[in-house]
Amino acid sequence: MRHFLFIFFFSFLLQAAVAQTGDAGYTFLRYPSSARANAMGGNTMSLIERDPSLIFHNPALLGAEMDKMVNLNYLNYISDINVGSALFTRALKEKAAWGVGASFFSQGNIRGMSVEGLPTGDFTAKDISVNGFFSYDLSERWRGGVALKFLYSGIGDYTSMGLAVDAGLSYYNSEKEFSFGFAFKNIGAQLKAYEDERQKMPWDIQMGITKRMAHAPIRLSLTAQYLTKWKLDYVDDTDNTYKEDNFFKSFIKHMVIGVDYVPSENFWLGVGYNPKTALDMKLQGGNALAGFSGGAGVKIKMFDVGVSVAKYHPSALSMMLSISTTISDF
Repeated sequence: MRHFLFIFFFSFLLQAAVAQTGDAGYTFLRYPSSARANAMGGNTMSLIERDPSLIFHNPALLGAEMDKMVNLNYLNYISDINVGSALFTRALKEKAAWGVGASFFSQGNIRGMSVEGLPTGDFTAKDISVNGFFSYDLSERWRGGVALKFLYSGIGDYTSMGLAVDAGLSYYNSEKEFSFGFAFKNIGAQLKAYEDERQKMPWDIQMGITKRMAHAPIRLSLTAQYLTKWKLDYVDDTDNTYKEDNFFKSFIKHMVIGVDYVPSENFWLGVGYNPKTALDMKLQGGNALAGFSGGAGVKIKMFDVGVSVAKYHPSALSMMLSISTTISDF
């Protein structure tokens, strides 16, 4: 346990020194694709469960135990802005597994206006990612995984396409009920720009640990994200950049904290806290619930159903629904 904590924080400080500048495209890839991950702060690298939706966060969480599973996810973000995904996973012999899936981000109808302020008609904006996954058991405790993403984005008459890869590792010690996850996220390029200038990818380095308590069905998860940049600037509606975070605020903005209660395989209850979301919304006048999330899941006959809520905007709560099933159960 001490060795993994050392690796975790050493790698965090090392990667936090790497700077990244410029606006990134395809930022919808940062949204949670799992009700379970959403409940526990919005992200997880190390949660070991028979839940296919978690592989959107770390492809190394895919395994042969997810043979012939189907997973559907839906998030009502704000108003008519919706996020969703679908996934199918299959075992490949004893040590490998593959999966295919897709995710979308729809911003609904947007009112178009000219430079003079005259209406030009409504248009839509949407983002789509088509994914292929593969994982392999490197040893009894280590597993590696990759995900290939074909990206499409459309804003009115403008479109773009891109290609990205996730590569991750997962470690699980069943005796100590400890797990560790690490992933390079969204490494790739925009192949076709909206206009002349190509945008950068929202690439990231993330890692996390999960540990179950010795005498209680409670697990603590700690995830570090945005490790490609130490200072996370905030820009408000008037383009004023806030750069006054001290060391502690800069550090805590990279962390996601989650706790889940798992008394059996048929039920879970989770809560999480995302400090970056809380601090960003504090500047926007967000209320006390900013940054907090929660959810629960239950097995109903052949279906695993999970529901979670989180606050991503000062004006509304966002609810997410996940449903998984195994085809062979039918």
